[in-house]
This record gives sequence, C-alpha cells and structure tokens, in this order.
Amino acid sequence: MAAAAADARADPVFEPARQSVRSTTEWLARGVDSWFGDKPFSDGGKVSDGRLSVFLLTRQHETPDLSVRFNARVWLPNLQDRAYLFLGRDDSRETVTDQPDALSRQQRLLKENNADTSFFAGLGFALHDALQFRIGFHGGLKPYAHARYSHAWPLGAADRVDFRETLFWTPDDHIGSTTAMSYEHAWSSTLVLRWLNAATITQDSKKFEWSSSLGAYQSYGQQQLLSLEALCSGLQGSGVPATDIGLQLKWEQPVHKDWLLGEILVGHFWPRPDALTARSRAWALGAGIKMKF
Repeated sequence: MAAAAADARADPVFEPARQSVRSTTEWLARGVDSWFGDKPFSDGGKVSDGRLSVFLLTRQHETPDLSVRFNARVWLPNLQDRAYLFLGRDDSRETVTDQPDALSRQQRLLKENNADTSFFAGLGFALHDALQFRIGFHGGLKPYAHARYSHAWPLGAADRVDFRETLFWTPDDHIGSTTAMSYEHAWSSTLVLRWLNAATITQDSKKFEWSSSLGAYQSYGQQQLLSLEALCSGLQGSGVPATDIGLQLKWEQPVHKDWLLGEILVGHFWPRPDALTARSRAWALGAGIKMKF
C-alpha cells in the first residue's frame, strides 16, 4: 500500500487512474467470490490480463469512430483456483464467437456500430491448459456459453503451429464454432513471421465468415514492436472472393512505464461488400492507448 501511495504521489494522473480501475475490478470480484465461500479474497484472489483501451480510427470517406474497451480476468479463491470471473466491455460478437484479438474489427481498422459494443460478464472454468469453458451474459441479459480447446505444436527451434477450436451457443445463433490456426516462424531473435486464419459458422447463418492475416513483426525491445500485415476477410455467399483486402503498418511502444502502451496504425484497403459493388479503395488511420492493470 505504501508503494502504491508513493507511485500515486509521483504520478498524479495515470497511476491513480490505474489503481482505481484495478480496485473497482477487485471489489466486483470479491462480491462474486463471496457467493461460494468464506475464504478471504486476499487468499489467492488476483486480477490477471486486465486491459483498458481507448482507440480512435477512421477510414477515408467515413466519420471517425471512438471505442472504449475493457477486459479483465479475476481468479476466485473460494473456487480453489479452478474458476475465474471474466468481465469487460468489448465487441459483443467477437466476445461470443471467440475471435482472435489480431483479427478483431478494431485491429483491422473497421468501424463498429454502437450496438456492436456491450458489457459482458460470466464465469470461466479451466480444466487444464488446453480446455476452458465459459458461461456468461452480454448486451444486458443475453446468455451465451462456449468451450475452447487450444494446442500448440513446436516444429523445431524456429517454427510453431497453434490451433484453437471454440464451440459456442447463443439463443440467436444456436450452435456455432470458430476455428483459428496460426503458423509462426522466428526469422531471428527479434523478427517473427506469422500467418493467422480464422473462420466462424453458426446453425442460424450456415455461412462461413473468415479472416486472414499474413504479417512480419519486428521487436526493438522494451515492448517496442513494428509490424506489417496483409489482411483479408470474406463471407461465404457474398459473390466475391474477399469482401475486404488491405495492407497495414503498426507501431506500438510504452508511453508511460511498462503498463501504458500507445499504438499508431496506417492502412490502405480495397473493400467490396458484394458482387454488385465495384471494389473501392480507402486509406485508414488508427491510434490508441492501452492500460494494463
């Protein structure tokens, strides 16, 4: 506590904000944890993967889009480290279908409708590293559930394949699945090449939505990262091979200590939503701040 107070005095803006977000998250977690027993939250309870981000993006000929996202996972001691509370505010569709972060609409500089972003919360159960279950609510009291299986295969000292399969259920979609697979090659100790693909299908739509990213990622140490990606996405039955194609350059680095990160993105895209529309072209810009807590 003394160290936290000293940090707050040395940094009267960012550190108090970070402490406030973390303490609010822990307060909510203590309330949920108390439903399952009398063990104090301090006995093993902890916040992990806490993130609060503000992102501004715009594509040529479109109005700018500002989004605020919040995600956190909290381990609950009264469930003996077998379950965790998850909560946040994010793209509702991507949360339910378990889309990879690197293929999110935000990272592809695609504008979101206000209805796309909503609060969500629930309980997750980790049977082991490869298998997890989640039951929760999003967009108010809309229930959903999903089960995720993930596995990684090292293919030598420099190569690796990651596979993730998620089965999910919602009242609107019924049963659906998202399959994600990536291949990584470490060209050197600081340069990585990655090809990432994901596809989602549901009982309701019966059509695949897919997205893909082929990129090079150059690390300069101290969380400084430069990346260049070729992106494409599409929808089965749209009449075109890909509804959106683009190239994107991103720079990310800390702007305050090691827990407040800034990123800038510049992209050029060629969208074509259907066969009746000619493929157009547009520049895109994005800038964001991400706070880890």
